[in-house]
Amino acid sequence: MTRKHPSFLRKTCIGLGLALAGTLAWTQQDGARVAGPAQAAESGPATAPGNVRRLTESQYRATIADIFAPDVPIAGRFERGLRVDGLLAVGTTYGGMSAFSIEQYDISARSIAAEVTSEKRRAQFMPCQPKDEAAFDKACATRFVETYGQRLFRRPLTSAERDRYVTVAATAQQKLGKFHDGLEFALAGMLVSPHFLMRIERTEPDPARPGQQRLDAWSKATRLSYFLSDTAPDAELLRAAASGEIHTEAGLARQVDRLVSSPKLEKAVRSFFSDMLLFDGFNDLFKDPSIYPAYTVAVANDAQEQTLRTIVSHLVADRGDYRGLFTTRKTWMNRSLGIIYRQPVPTRNGWEQTEYAPSSQRSGILTDISLLALHSHPGRSSPTLRGKSLREVFLCEKVPDPPANVNFSVVQDAVNRPGSTARMRLAEHNDNPACAGCHKITDPMGFTLESFDGIGTFRSKENGVTLDLTGSLMGASFTGATGLGKALHDHPGLPVCLADKMLRTASGRKANPAEEPYLEKLAEQFAANGYRVPDLMRAIATGPAFFTISNPALVPAGTKTAITRKKGDNS
Repeated sequence: MTRKHPSFLRKTCIGLGLALAGTLAWTQQDGARVAGPAQAAESGPATAPGNVRRLTESQYRATIADIFAPDVPIAGRFERGLRVDGLLAVGTTYGGMSAFSIEQYDISARSIAAEVTSEKRRAQFMPCQPKDEAAFDKACATRFVETYGQRLFRRPLTSAERDRYVTVAATAQQKLGKFHDGLEFALAGMLVSPHFLMRIERTEPDPARPGQQRLDAWSKATRLSYFLSDTAPDAELLRAAASGEIHTEAGLARQVDRLVSSPKLEKAVRSFFSDMLLFDGFNDLFKDPSIYPAYTVAVANDAQEQTLRTIVSHLVADRGDYRGLFTTRKTWMNRSLGIIYRQPVPTRNGWEQTEYAPSSQRSGILTDISLLALHSHPGRSSPTLRGKSLREVFLCEKVPDPPANVNFSVVQDAVNRPGSTARMRLAEHNDNPACAGCHKITDPMGFTLESFDGIGTFRSKENGVTLDLTGSLMGASFTGATGLGKALHDHPGLPVCLADKMLRTASGRKANPAEEPYLEKLAEQFAANGYRVPDLMRAIATGPAFFTISNPALVPAGTKTAITRKKGDNS
């Protein structure tokens, strides 16, 4: 008699059952204290818990690739992340999880588990072989669960967790007949557990400060790993956590130095800047094909890759000054981008490192297609959107949204306004006092990028009129994109903003005025180290705020530090 294969419904029920088991364990396990920021805000420093942060898409993918293999398929989709204080990284602490997302996690879990335990791949991933494929081998199942459980949960499994997943494997084997079918369901269960999908930090009594709490070693290793490599802790970091070495100053410094010098730092830098530059906005970006036929999805993807390659080359490989990103003519190019840049690309396939020609009027990442296209309208450029993004992304200044009843018709009507430029149309629009306040802080910067159209192609005229590219920042006047890049390079708020966003990415916390004195010192250290980003990341990882779980005392409302003054100057 032929054995019946499990139906899709049966598999789904088993997967959901495992997810429910994991959820219950999340709230009950060992009496450990886990809570979100809302509870943290109500707790005193002695008992404040760690964060609960959801894995980002890049962290999920990198974790699966590192634990198993890069070619293990992830079949589910990822829902849009929550952006808090301008960063998805901070939103991972505050966001919820929709039913759609849970369904997609289940799809991904089952695709990963099926691949790992499949007959063609099990020799690659199995830590042991069962004595009989048709029988349950508890010793081998336990070893499998313990091996992958520690990597996925970023800590050893408790005995209750281990027994739960071994029992799942045994039950599934009894129903399906094969040992590896049982392991498939045990692994799928771990992959939909909150302990994998969320970074649930745990605290323990701090022996150096009686009555106080600290993050336990596994939580420290996890926070460190995702900040410096954007993936789960590797074997060496888990060893340092198991031995308690990570709790010592010297032990922590060794791990930080090792990770900062690792090739994986590039992943962390790419992930941070992809978040900071709002590249998730490309998922919604549309360009009118009748106006910009050269713009395609492939070009959009290549444009992001170009900017991230430039950033990694300059900041990590060359250990360059962060401010140089706004003035360097070095970039990366492939043939599809060369068409829009109107620049020859000898390399037939793939990427080549090159420079923008001096006559191109381009320098720095501000003149990359990625930023120019992302902050433009579907059919035209936008000095206002570009200026707003510069203020918010690079200077950490909040620009208010326009009034709900604002009339954009004057600005948008370029077709019926022959011989007009965006600067001319915006001048008429700004006759409205309700609009003028914000436009005066966005447009003077955005006008200098008007030599690039809505997808970033160079132009010298709009509607037949030679463009006026003059602009200003902090009272200094300049012309064109190269002048803007130099002005941003010299702006005191530029490195401070980066240090601020890097610190909040590392901690997952919203901006807090109480942290400004520390941020001020961090920015000073950043400057003393030549504005090198790897050194900034090292300083954060070894600094006093990185593993802090207590609530800093708030400074009085309205208190202005040097940081506040630098970030808040919109002139």
